[in-house]
Amino acid sequence: MVPNERSGRSVTRVWQPTSVFVAAAALAAVALSAASASPWPSTIALPDGFQPEGIAGGTGSTFFVGSIPTGDIVRGDLRTGEVEEFVEAGEGQSAIGLAVGSGVLFVAGGPTGQGHAYDADTGMELASWQFTDSATFVNDVVATRDAAYFTDSVNPFLYRVPILARGEFGDPVAIELIGDLEYQDGFNVNGIAATSRGDTLVVVQSNTGMLFTVDPATGTTDEIDLAGETVQQGDGILLHSRRLWVVQNRANLLTLVQLESGFDSGEVVGRFSDDDFDVPTTVARFGQRLALVNARFETAEPDAAEYWVTQMPRPRP
Repeated sequence: MVPNERSGRSVTRVWQPTSVFVAAAALAAVALSAASASPWPSTIALPDGFQPEGIAGGTGSTFFVGSIPTGDIVRGDLRTGEVEEFVEAGEGQSAIGLAVGSGVLFVAGGPTGQGHAYDADTGMELASWQFTDSATFVNDVVATRDAAYFTDSVNPFLYRVPILARGEFGDPVAIELIGDLEYQDGFNVNGIAATSRGDTLVVVQSNTGMLFTVDPATGTTDEIDLAGETVQQGDGILLHSRRLWVVQNRANLLTLVQLESGFDSGEVVGRFSDDDFDVPTTVARFGQRLALVNARFETAEPDAAEYWVTQMPRPRP
């Protein structure tokens, strides 16, 4: 079925015991009705075989989605559902996490060890960086007023690119992560978010399901105490005030964590699923709406598969 021909869509709120991550069949669920009166499409088709991973919001209802195997970027409109080619990347590139800030679209380059910056209006490439030549996976990026920060899921570093002016950047700096966060086998730090002032960063460690704050000046990490809860398979994250949305990709869950002031602790206040989720990886906020891109990592023929963006009114706990 073509995604935007789906019908009977619902958002499901899933409650989970604090002591264990139970199977989906055992979860208690309460259906929440979607905003059927909304003219915005609930799903937006991406090009077949696109293999998306990251999504970021531009101005108004504009969004950007990147392609893992090619590094290409498409631009779409959440209100109309229209999608168009925006960036045709160079050979050997990859696009994982995306972020928009200061009129620039930043792209994390995954196993290439690269980061890229494009003009968010024209798609012109402004800069690219080779953060490391070692085995790596530059996974996600967040843009603050004065810098872009890229995560590395293999190596315990953040890569900071100073933003000097629109389209002008300083030299990248590798920031070693120290403190509570300890890298282990598998994928470690994945999604990243920042406070409005940019003085505190938040990251999710996918393989442990733990959340941490990061001091961008020193790289010092502190665990966010979730009272025994975890967000394993945590991928993209979205911070709005003290509400932290975590996409748990292969679990097909969007989890809301209410953080305490200071971000030293938080409470999982809701887990949500949707009929149109198929391994969602990243979430972007558009006012009272959320948009998630579905990577479909478990599809048998990714080069020919259908892909789509799911959008919904922002669920409430």
